Amino acid sequence: MTRPLAFAAATLVSAMGRGLDATRQALEEERSGLRQCDFADVALEAFVGRVAGIEDVRLPAALQRFDCRNNRLAQLALETDGFAAAVAAAKARHGAQRIAVILGTSTSGILESEDAYRRRDASGALPADFDYAHTHDLFSLAGYVRAALGLAGPALVISTACSSSAKAFATAADYIAAGLCDAAVVGGTDTLCRTTLYGFRALELLSREPCRPFDAARDGISIGEAAGFVLLEPAAGASRGAVALLGCGASSDAHHMSSPHPEGKGAILAMRGALHNAGLAPRDIDYVNFHGTGTKANDAMEDRAVAAVFGSEIPCSSTKGWSGHTLGAAGVLEAIISALAITHGLVPASLNLRQRDPELQSRVVAATLRRDIRRVVSNSFGFGGSNCSLVLGRLP
Repeated sequence: MTRPLAFAAATLVSAMGRGLDATRQALEEERSGLRQCDFADVALEAFVGRVAGIEDVRLPAALQRFDCRNNRLAQLALETDGFAAAVAAAKARHGAQRIAVILGTSTSGILESEDAYRRRDASGALPADFDYAHTHDLFSLAGYVRAALGLAGPALVISTACSSSAKAFATAADYIAAGLCDAAVVGGTDTLCRTTLYGFRALELLSREPCRPFDAARDGISIGEAAGFVLLEPAAGASRGAVALLGCGASSDAHHMSSPHPEGKGAILAMRGALHNAGLAPRDIDYVNFHGTGTKANDAMEDRAVAAVFGSEIPCSSTKGWSGHTLGAAGVLEAIISALAITHGLVPASLNLRQRDPELQSRVVAATLRRDIRRVVSNSFGFGGSNCSLVLGRLP
């Protein structure tokens, strides 16, 4: 990356709370947003990170064709933390055509398709009011956010499973460096649906209790939902100490459809690539935000990979015990948490860690630490070995 990109504005809504302040408070109080599954008609013994109030969100009248759970959560985030107003100010500076919208999601509005399928008529036809293009289609999210913010620049959606919204940052950095835009709205949204809940249970990856990454007895993930957006702009005009994207690294394991390479070869490439892109060495990093899903194989792989790059002294943690695994939104959620760690000087605990896995090589923290944090590596590793690591840090 040729130059840092400042977090000119950010917003986050998850089971941890609505907004950056609520998220920070949940981290500081070690208060999880996970609860027994109470989503729709799903009958599963599991915990989920559900965002309350999505059902009451109303989209603008002119954008009703986009109405689905995913876009409602996106709207909730756009209305939070003054984000829409910050983008409006950026639009006045750069022009609507010079701000890109680059977002990640894994399921988009699939819940609308699930409901429509249940409403088929006697011939099997889907209901006439079902609008696949504006709800379930992956581009629906970017189409909605661009329209809601009144932007006209490049727009795309990245869907690489759990690395989706992290790769949105990397793509935005490339677009800005290439001169295709002057700023970008990046991030993503993913919401609960039957497909992911029953699907992960069928794969025997869904825990029956709140997930506990890196615990010796960990037994799977807790699924959550979240929407997060960041306005990225060149850091030249940003204030000293502002959080910025310093580097990105991506790789593909090409190892297995769903399992990561056991030694974390792709993860190592992504982390080293991000450090190289940022012009930093491992010793320059103060905290590693694990992808840390809570499954046996993924946590073991990431622990080996992080130890290979950073050794065993840098504090590391997974924050999925707070939010659940938000799939396509995990990258932006954890990038924003990493930004909060830098701004407020904290290393969040790996929540629900009761007994540290004795095979761990990295320094996984079980209690929140208070210390000066200058730079963070945030990892997002998706199904099929689609890996992305981001380096965030304070501007000098």
